[in-house]
Amino acid sequence: MVSRRNFLGRAGAVTAAVSAAAVSKVAMAALPEPVTQHSPDTMPPLVPERGRPYNPVVTLNGWTLPWRMNNGVKEFHLVAEPVVREMAPGFKAHLWGYNGQSPGPTIEVVEGDRVRVFVTNKLPEHTTVHWHGQRLPNGMDGVGGLTQPAIQPGKTFVYEFVARRPGTFMYHPHADEMVQMAMGMMGFWITHPKQKHPLIDEVDRDFVFLLNAYDIDPGAYTPKVMTMLDFNLWSWNSRVFPGIDTLNVRKNDKVRIRIGNLTMTNHPIHLHGHEFAVTGTDGGPTPKGTRWLEVTTDVAVGQMRQIEFRADEEGDWAFHCHKSHHTMNAMGHGVPTMIGVDHREVVSKITQLVPDYMVMGERGMADMAEMPMPLPDNTVPMMSGAGPFGSVEMGGMFTVLKVRRDQKPGDYGDPGWFDHPAGTVAYEWTGALATPARDRDPGRSAMPARNRPAREIEVQVRKPDRHGPH
Repeated sequence: MVSRRNFLGRAGAVTAAVSAAAVSKVAMAALPEPVTQHSPDTMPPLVPERGRPYNPVVTLNGWTLPWRMNNGVKEFHLVAEPVVREMAPGFKAHLWGYNGQSPGPTIEVVEGDRVRVFVTNKLPEHTTVHWHGQRLPNGMDGVGGLTQPAIQPGKTFVYEFVARRPGTFMYHPHADEMVQMAMGMMGFWITHPKQKHPLIDEVDRDFVFLLNAYDIDPGAYTPKVMTMLDFNLWSWNSRVFPGIDTLNVRKNDKVRIRIGNLTMTNHPIHLHGHEFAVTGTDGGPTPKGTRWLEVTTDVAVGQMRQIEFRADEEGDWAFHCHKSHHTMNAMGHGVPTMIGVDHREVVSKITQLVPDYMVMGERGMADMAEMPMPLPDNTVPMMSGAGPFGSVEMGGMFTVLKVRRDQKPGDYGDPGWFDHPAGTVAYEWTGALATPARDRDPGRSAMPARNRPAREIEVQVRKPDRHGPH
C-alpha cells in the first residue's frame, strides 16, 4: 500500500483531505482516506510498494490515485465533487471531477487484483461511475437506473470486482451523462498484466491522457453543457496548449502512449518524426500479426488506443490532433473568410469612429498570433506558444515529444529546447532559382463534359457561411 504520507513525499504534491462537510463523518470513518490533488503538473509515476509489481504509468498533467490493501483487496476512494481546473496558465475553469481535479486520478491495478472502489458523491445531483471496458458483474457496471440506484448527494457507494484482463480503460458517470461529462467527470484506468504477456512488451516510458472538450465562452468559467459538437476548447486531460506538458524521453527508449477519447467526435492523433504501431485497443492488446506502422491513428468516440514506438530520433517533435480546428483555442466559428479582401476603404471610415480598430484575416490568420490583442478575462489566445524560432501558432490538442540522448532513465523533467546540430535546420535560400521544368501536356478529362456554361465563370463573391459540425 502507498500511504498518503509517502505519496506526498514522492510527488511533492499539494494534497489535503477532502472536507466531509456534506458527508457523514461516521460513514466516512471506515473508508480509505481520500487524497486530493490541485496542481495541474504531471506527477511522477506512483511506484507500487505492496501488491503485485508493475511498471507504473505517467498521467500527462495528472496523477495516480493511491490505494490501501485491506485483507487482500486493493481499496481506492473517489470523491465526485466540483473542482477548479487550470486549463492553461491564467485560465481556470469551474468543472466537476474527482478528488480535486478533472480528469480524476488514474487508477492502476494488476490483472487478477480484487478491487474495491468507494465513491462518495459531493455533487449537487446524483451520479454513478461506469467502468468503461471492464469485464465485471452486471451490478457493478455503474449504469444508473439499469444496474444500480443512483448515488444521491452525500452518499457513498461501493464497487467491487476482479480486474480480469490487462489493458487500457476509462471511468465516467452513467447518470445525467451529457451534463456530467460536459463538466469534466472522467478518468483513466490501467490494468497491468500479472506476468509477462506475449502481446504486451515491456516499455521504458508509459504515458496516458484523455481527449476531452469544453465549450467555455471567453471571460466565463463554467462550460456550456448543452453543446453537442461545436466546442471551442479541445483538450488533453482538460489542458489546452500551451498548458499541456511535453512528453520527455531518453533517446532509444521504448515509449507507450495510451489515449482515451471522451469527446463527441473522432481525433486523428499524429506524431512527427517517428512511426508507431497500435498495440492495444478497447479490447486489449492487438495480435502482433495485425500491427503495422502508422504516423497517425484515429481515436473514435468512446475508444482507447495504445501506441508504441522506439524514440530513436533526437529533437522536439510535434504531437497533436490532425483536425486543424482542434489545435486552436476559443475561436469564433461564425467568422467570414476575409483573405484577399481589400479593407483599406472601410478601415479608413471605421478608424474615424474607433481609432484602435485593427484589420484581421485579410492575409490569413497568422496575424492572430502576433498582434497584442486585448483578451477577455479568463481565456487563452486562439493561437499561441512561443518556440525557439518564434510563435508556434497552436492551441488545444497539441504538445511536443522531446527526445534527448542525455535524458536520464526515469527522469521526466523538461530538458529545454533541442540544440540542433549545424546544418540540420531549414534556412532561407537567397541564391538564384532555376526555371522549373514544366509538363507541356495540361492533361485531359476522363470524358467530354456536357451542359457546361458558354464561357468560363470566375466566382468573385461568396457569402460567408457558418461551419458545419466538426
